[in-house]
Amino acid sequence: MLKSFLQDESGAQVVEYALIIAVVSIALVVALQVLTTGNSFSSFIDRVNKCLTTANCS
Repeated sequence: MLKSFLQDESGAQVVEYALIIAVVSIALVVALQVLTTGNSFSSFIDRVNKCLTTANCS
């Protein structure tokens, strides 16, 4: 019984997928943090907001 339990690898794929998702999530958080701290991203969002809410888009 113990031998068959140790040879069972059905849960290994779930752990691998969870690790991949964790690494991708950390990379996204770091990338978004870099984008949101600068003025260029904030000014881009403000410009998009202005273009969507008013007729004057410059």
